[in-house]
Amino acid sequence: MELEKGIQRWIVDISEWNPSTHYFSVAMSFLPQHEHASITRFFKTEDKKRALVSRLLQYALIHQVLGIPYDEIVIKRTAEGKPYLECGKPNLELPNFNFNASHHGDFVAIASEPICLVGLDVVTQTIPEKESVEEFIQSFSSYFSRLEWFNIINAGSSRQILSEFYRYWSVKEAFVKAIGDGVGYKLDTIEFHHKNWENIVVKVDGKELKDWRFWLLELGKDHVASIAKGHPMYATSSYKTTLNRTQFNDEEYNVGLYLPNTSFIFQKVEDLLPFNETGRVPPCFSQNCAVLKD
Repeated sequence: MELEKGIQRWIVDISEWNPSTHYFSVAMSFLPQHEHASITRFFKTEDKKRALVSRLLQYALIHQVLGIPYDEIVIKRTAEGKPYLECGKPNLELPNFNFNASHHGDFVAIASEPICLVGLDVVTQTIPEKESVEEFIQSFSSYFSRLEWFNIINAGSSRQILSEFYRYWSVKEAFVKAIGDGVGYKLDTIEFHHKNWENIVVKVDGKELKDWRFWLLELGKDHVASIAKGHPMYATSSYKTTLNRTQFNDEEYNVGLYLPNTSFIFQKVEDLLPFNETGRVPPCFSQNCAVLKD
């Protein structure tokens, strides 16, 4: 089914990629010049790696799914900072192709959908060092509904409380990123219901949104990822203008909503580069070599 081609879930473990300074520059050179500053502005090597791999994932996924040559891909951002593909010729078989990337800790990931909006959030469950778990999460209490906060603080041990906190935070972020909104969205108006993080349902201002689906996935190494997919009519006004279609009848939309959620495919950085198609992969991408240092 052609629509299923538009459903992609890719992930890279950047802890396994230690390029030399030269090959980091080689990888970055495949991106348009205007993307470089958003990578080199970081001081820490790990932050630079996350930024670079996030952008490589976007270009590689668009190239693979839509067949657009790398040098013809144009990615822009809405006023709220949501990346989108500027496309002069809409793909009728994938009428609303859109994507969302996320990175935290060791993982950088991307998800795409052909009809529904898609939001992705990756988070590592970092243990606070200078304060207790309870003190750490307290400063975020205003971002959760009463029910959510009750579930968090009653999750069990301090470690379980922290894990539950990050799960709720992640699904909220995935929803907000799907609609293309920014940091100003009132997260406490979004309330999630679930059964052991299966059959996840969202309510916004007390109203259940039945045309949305959510998944929360354990990635390993204390990382979780949340995926949200929902109706284009919920997109922000600026993001909505980038979509080819925002109106669907129920039958059309449900085809997209209930397409199977695929598993994440682990990618290597060298798989994201255009010269890999000719087999010319520099040895430093697949072997140990002098690495970038902070």
